[in-house]
Amino acid sequence: MLGLGQLVDVEPLRQHREFRLLFAGQLVNNIGTMVTQVALPYQLYVLTHSALALAALATSQLLAHVIFSIAGGPIADAMDRRRLLFRTQLGLLSVSGALTLLALSERTAAWELYVLAFLAGIFQAVERPARQAMVPRLVAAERLTSAIALNMASMQTARAAGPALGGAIIAWAGVAAAYALDTFSFAAGLAALVAISAMPPAEGVSRPSWQALAEGVRYVVKSPVLLSGFAVDLNAMVFGFPGGLMPVLALDFFHVGPIGLGLMMAFRSGGAMLGALFSGWCRRIRYQGRVVISAVAVWGAAITLFGLTTIFPLALALLLIGGAADNISAILRNTIVQLSTPDALRGRVSALNSMVTGSGPRLGDLESTSVAAFTNAQVSVVSGGVLCLLGLLVVVRLLPQLMAYDAQAAAREQPVLTKT
Repeated sequence: MLGLGQLVDVEPLRQHREFRLLFAGQLVNNIGTMVTQVALPYQLYVLTHSALALAALATSQLLAHVIFSIAGGPIADAMDRRRLLFRTQLGLLSVSGALTLLALSERTAAWELYVLAFLAGIFQAVERPARQAMVPRLVAAERLTSAIALNMASMQTARAAGPALGGAIIAWAGVAAAYALDTFSFAAGLAALVAISAMPPAEGVSRPSWQALAEGVRYVVKSPVLLSGFAVDLNAMVFGFPGGLMPVLALDFFHVGPIGLGLMMAFRSGGAMLGALFSGWCRRIRYQGRVVISAVAVWGAAITLFGLTTIFPLALALLLIGGAADNISAILRNTIVQLSTPDALRGRVSALNSMVTGSGPRLGDLESTSVAAFTNAQVSVVSGGVLCLLGLLVVVRLLPQLMAYDAQAAAREQPVLTKT
């Protein structure tokens, strides 16, 4: 039986008021965001009935993540991170409001959805490194893994509740209502940021520049552990993430409609949420890289089997298992990134990490939808899962440092600045 020690550690919420505020605001905000993550590809597929149109949507989001994540890191290190989050949240609110008005007009064109998805991707690419870099300043060093696990639990709760809620809202009230809910959800995140004190940059950090960006890139290049962690995640998402095919699978393969689409997205995130909620054991792991590698292997196997089944309940169960494994990997990879990086570089390294974690699923959408356009959705999912497992073997062979990573040694060598 699972004991209380296996549950996620909630001490960061009890001990650190500002982390608690950020956590609560982000939870509400993320639920709204995930409702839009269902509504946007659904609306586009209903308009076009084209897997290539979904590939174009993934491409627009990918370009925004790749281009602007690079710029977001130096900005996050050089300015007040709380103020930066506030501005990006206002930008995202504006995009959701525009999607609402566009849906209400009932004259939506596909190119308008691409443009708004690109704009949202810009704001998200700048926001994520700042948000990630804030956490080590808000909690005690020994609670960092727990704080990251709580943030993952918050995100995955939103990813589980948001798609299910979004599917139901679309079925009963239409996509405009889904976008409107997202627009109003930003109030919680903005209120939390108002209540958090300023978070100025560390001393000696230069203004955003190409030189500042190059400094962050050099740090990652000289750190084989970070490189191997990035490579493992990119491999898992590019080949093993069939998110862009979910509308095709729901509507044309399983024939379960928008509610089934919401369930498919919710079950993957529900598994990730369970992985986070029962991640208490993660803070006691010394060789975290070994667990990352094992978790990615489970993810790849689950996606392969998901592509082979025609039984919808079994498909949901496999998404649940894969989601749990993927989130354990994410918790430990993010811990490795934060413990291996000094505070003055956290924004830039977090931006590179965000570029990988954000662009990976978009590349995965592009890969899966493109393969499906020339074969079919089932072939795309199965081949992606198999390639994920083969790619993992290649990464471990070429970059073995992740396997040997020692979290205890890293914590001793890299003190973490803490704001209590």
